[in-house]
Amino acid sequence: MDPSHRQEHHHETNGDCAHTTPAPKKQKKLPAFINREEIDAEFSHHRPSCSRINNGSFGSCPSSVISAQRTWQMSFLEQPDDFYFNSLKEGILRSRLVVKDLINADDVGEISIVDNATTAVAIVLQQMAWRFNEGTFRKGDAVVMLHYAYGAVKKSVEAYVTRAGARVIEVPLPFPVISKEQIVSEFRKALERGKLEGREVRLAVIDHVTSMPSVVIPVKELVKICREEGVRQVFIDAAHGIGCVDVDMKDIGADFYTSNLHKWFFCPPSVAFLYHRKFAGSDDLHHPVVSHEYGNGLAVESAWIGTRDYSSQLVVPSALEFVNRFEGGIEGIKERNHKKVVEMGEMLAKAWGTNLGSPADMCASMVMVGLPTCLGIESESDTLKLRAHLRDTFKVEVPIYFCPCKEDEANVITGYARISHQVYNKEDDYHRFRDAINKLVSDKFTCKHLSASRG
Repeated sequence: MDPSHRQEHHHETNGDCAHTTPAPKKQKKLPAFINREEIDAEFSHHRPSCSRINNGSFGSCPSSVISAQRTWQMSFLEQPDDFYFNSLKEGILRSRLVVKDLINADDVGEISIVDNATTAVAIVLQQMAWRFNEGTFRKGDAVVMLHYAYGAVKKSVEAYVTRAGARVIEVPLPFPVISKEQIVSEFRKALERGKLEGREVRLAVIDHVTSMPSVVIPVKELVKICREEGVRQVFIDAAHGIGCVDVDMKDIGADFYTSNLHKWFFCPPSVAFLYHRKFAGSDDLHHPVVSHEYGNGLAVESAWIGTRDYSSQLVVPSALEFVNRFEGGIEGIKERNHKKVVEMGEMLAKAWGTNLGSPADMCASMVMVGLPTCLGIESESDTLKLRAHLRDTFKVEVPIYFCPCKEDEANVITGYARISHQVYNKEDDYHRFRDAINKLVSDKFTCKHLSASRG
């Protein structure tokens, strides 16, 4: 018998394993993070000829999430009754649970899935209008909102609460902005105006990230001021929230918070959530479209407003799977987007001899970059014409903001580009934009050249 065999035989017969070395356990191989090639494949449906540095407007959806959406759509089309009775409510509950964890809410009952942030605004303002109409609030009591509130939000305020008898106080904000203190100071002044003649401020509507111009608002500080000043309810409109800025309900402390999930969380259009903290009267929120589920709570009402495509609301867990393929998940994506967009913004500002519209810590995944004054941007119409010219001639998609100068100012920046950065972007996208503007400058182009052809 071979010696090694004798040794093994000895151990077996005596049961003595004290001197044996156990075989090392195989380490479970962790999945590798997504690489550049895989990212490009996920967004291969993007038009390759276009430098799309405008994720902020419509967001972006990867192929894997689009595939999950199509599966849900086919599930409905194959057997609608089975889908309605056995899949829909359960699927939307899973989406609500994902959101609950993302925003650190106390309870899934505080989360409703809706079409978009505009719908969430309508839900909250509808309740405010009822309270004015029913006499719970006095005519002339105030609602405070930022001057840079999104246009659709301003229209909702007009349609619901102004018509119901509320006085609307706008908070003027400086731009370019130098510090958070400027915003805090103006907000305090607006609350003081709101409380003149014994009025109460019933609601404050505060953006988390303003759309145009894009600035991160110190929402935590403003909510704290509202509590100190007796503002009844605070609603944070964060259309750009999830995936763009820190979102923690316990930390922010607002009564209502809404964010789209199709802008920076990779869902298809259109899906958003409304967080509604539990308090007296919070059970009286209703979807503006009244259907069979009316009276069963906002989350249930929102989950069925009639026959329609609910697939975008059902793929939130699939979007979470996608973001978790990146190092650090959504937090890692957010941090890298912020760092890169600031870097690209500073590169552009340096190339054009301009400046950013706010300090880096007041930018998220979007940055405002001043355009050369020689382009002659003199109106909102000029910004739209220039944007179309960049799209059609240079294949660059970027929104432009008009910043009117005061009468005594000369040679100031009147146009700012809002650049975004998302995982699919590359530095070449921003270089193309830089080169396009440089060519316009070298050609002595001004927006007046577009007047005749783009009236």
